[in-house]
Amino acid sequence: MLSATMVAISVILMTLVAFITVYTSLSTTVDRDLDDRADSLLQKTMDPLFVARLGDEVQQFRNYNPDTRVTISPPGWTVSVGDPIIFRSLKKGQEENGATTSIETVGRERVLVKSNEYGARVVLAREMTSTQQIVSSLAVVLIAISALGVLVAIGVGMIIANAGLRPLARLQRAVEYVTRTDKLKPIEVSGHDELALLTHSFNDMMEALQRSRTRQTQLVADAGHELKTPLTSMRTNIELLMMVNRSDSPASIPPEEREALERDVLAQMEELSTLVGDLVDLAREDAPQQMDMDEDMAEVMDTSLERVQRRRPDVHFDAQIIPWIVRGDGFALGRAMLNLMDNAAKWSPAEGTVRIRMTQVDERTVGITIADEGPGIPPEDRERVFERFYRSAESRSMPGSGLGLAIVRQVIERHGGSIVADEAPSGGALMRVTLPGHPWEETSGAADPHETPAPPPEDGAQRRKAFAERWLKRKSD
Repeated sequence: MLSATMVAISVILMTLVAFITVYTSLSTTVDRDLDDRADSLLQKTMDPLFVARLGDEVQQFRNYNPDTRVTISPPGWTVSVGDPIIFRSLKKGQEENGATTSIETVGRERVLVKSNEYGARVVLAREMTSTQQIVSSLAVVLIAISALGVLVAIGVGMIIANAGLRPLARLQRAVEYVTRTDKLKPIEVSGHDELALLTHSFNDMMEALQRSRTRQTQLVADAGHELKTPLTSMRTNIELLMMVNRSDSPASIPPEEREALERDVLAQMEELSTLVGDLVDLAREDAPQQMDMDEDMAEVMDTSLERVQRRRPDVHFDAQIIPWIVRGDGFALGRAMLNLMDNAAKWSPAEGTVRIRMTQVDERTVGITIADEGPGIPPEDRERVFERFYRSAESRSMPGSGLGLAIVRQVIERHGGSIVADEAPSGGALMRVTLPGHPWEETSGAADPHETPAPPPEDGAQRRKAFAERWLKRKSD
């Protein structure tokens, strides 16, 4: 409707302009022709022979101009010879070269009155019926063309609108289909215009939603499967303890077996607690998080190392750590480093050594390696150990949920780094981590004046204490 309205306005304006132009042009042509003939007749009135034969001259003029009436009054005459023509006085006429001209429309005739300085006067009246018919025909044609143009504009506008809105209609149907069926089916893309780009973006959004839904479904399925085993075992042990504790129960078990059952229940409760915590950490990593803080990896590594040393005092930790700034989430990085160190300590034998090395690879990359002296990871399992809930045959007898390394890889990749599993020189497992960032010294002289300056690297105890306080606060949250 908008395009049709604009075209209609344009066509109507063009029609009016064309009509006025043609009408004015025709009228001007008639007026000029009458003026030329009146000039010729006025000049002839100065010829005595012309005046003597005035009646014949008027008749001859009529013969050559049948559509024009004429009346002539020579100089000094008070009467006119020719046709009776009604006209106005010459007081309002235009004067040029001593001649006065007046022109007007009377009825269906165009009347021109012209007199010269000697008193001669010529009046011409031309029938305008043919001219008006031409103008009327032109008006009809222009109106028809205008109407046709408006109809064509409406049709073309509808075609263009339908063609332009067809992708939006498909998009709307796709949204309704997803709402109705809950199936994320992509939309067919045609063309390369803005609507095609919009369709591509919508398909990308549905693909991301599908991946998110798949991860959610897999997480729920895997979590249910992993929770079922400890719950079933714990339920069996609790039912056995309840049956033994009944006053009317004839069954009894030795104290040492009872204590073993209680320890088993507590271990299973701890396993469930660890699994639930890992699931919460995994869900937290799946959610969008802020990545706009500069974190010192030395603090992260020191704090994680102190925690794992308290858990495994029988394992020796050989660590070489350098200051390094990583932009991201310090709590998530600490959780990832702690998981790696815990995993190395878990597989190391008593009095074994876990070697931690942190070295600068280049100006914008740091490398972290954590090696243990355990049995190592078979080559065929080194990629799968980072999958959720995956546990090799050797590790199924050990406590754990199979989520630790999956959380580690998710954290590392979210910070723009990478992690691979390899074999340590001692035969144990070796985890290689790379993270982007820059050395701590680069920020010491170019800090933002609005930010709190970072503490000096020699104040390590204070840095570790502050980082541990933030760690515990976020862990409790």
